[in-house]
Amino acid sequence: MEGGVAEAVVIGGMVLDINVTPSSSTKPRTTTPGKVVYALGGVARNIAECMSKLGSKPYMISAVGLDMAGNLLLQHWESAGLSIEGIRRNNDIETAVIVHIFDNEGEVAAGVASVKVVEHHLTPSWIEKFKMNICTAPVILVDANLSPVSLEASCQIADQGNTPVWFEPVSVAKSKRVASVVKHIRFVSPNEDELIAMANALSGEDTFHPIQRGINFVKLPVESLFQELKPAIWVLLEKGIEIVIVTVGSDGIFLCSKSNLGFQRLNCRECPPNSSGGKLYKTINLCCPSNLSPMASTSKGASKLFAVHYPALSASVVRLTGAGDCFVGGTLASLCSGLDVMQSVAVGIASAKAAVEAESNVPEQYSFKQIADDARSVYIKRKVMFSQSML
Repeated sequence: MEGGVAEAVVIGGMVLDINVTPSSSTKPRTTTPGKVVYALGGVARNIAECMSKLGSKPYMISAVGLDMAGNLLLQHWESAGLSIEGIRRNNDIETAVIVHIFDNEGEVAAGVASVKVVEHHLTPSWIEKFKMNICTAPVILVDANLSPVSLEASCQIADQGNTPVWFEPVSVAKSKRVASVVKHIRFVSPNEDELIAMANALSGEDTFHPIQRGINFVKLPVESLFQELKPAIWVLLEKGIEIVIVTVGSDGIFLCSKSNLGFQRLNCRECPPNSSGGKLYKTINLCCPSNLSPMASTSKGASKLFAVHYPALSASVVRLTGAGDCFVGGTLASLCSGLDVMQSVAVGIASAKAAVEAESNVPEQYSFKQIADDARSVYIKRKVMFSQSML
């Protein structure tokens, strides 16, 4: 903590990404000309860095080695004025590295990941050392790279301080780890495929399947897409998760809850007005006032599904790898500044747009004016998709 103000805690991977973009078609058994870029990555690390550039000072709990990759990650972290106290490091650790090979559209065509460090060295005993940080935080984020026992340990510590937990699924395979900790989770942020995997893991059956769009991809109307995803969303809500945020690429975001979530906020101390967090709060409150939040009727005794759709923003895409992480980082930074859920999701979408237009996973800097303009653009276009009894 700094200056007596509790900060969000982020627990998960710090990774060196090696991003490769061939300039022509690759051929077997030989090299191909192209561009190779080192990028600081890792889902949890990207989220925390995005938060820091929007005014938060997240406390990172992770692990890196005393090697070239680890040194690059730590040097950047310290240069940003962020604490490295929670980052485990020794000679027995081999820093996580991922190689991405991109296609011409900025999508990952192939890749190789060496990320066992997170499971092997982010142990319950290491996480326990930072119990006070977790228990006094306004929110903690855990990424699904953590081993099941470390996920459980993190969540149990958070429960002791009544600290809300955000679960970031990371991948389809790892998203299923939510099943062991679902009773502790308040927020989740899956994409469409992760949502399906999580719903199947929580229901114990292979009930849900990815949406079939045919050989010739047909873009579904947003209303139809939501109807397809609604049963899986409901499984997560019925298991006790309060807020489900589903990212659906160019179709935008579905923000879902069992109640009207328009004015929900974290229990945060007020940011100093002249701080970056205070600036974010003031700027977004002016352009996206809370009293514009769409309302939904409620009826006592009925299980309700309340869902709001936010459109995506058009962008000049350079690379897509950091978009989801910056969406979460922007949303969390906004919640930590005192903004409500509706406002925070709009900032998250604006943060993701800036990320896809950058070479790095997280933009070098954010323009508060651009973030505000983009956030307002999606905020005023959002609409209630569904507000109805599920009985």
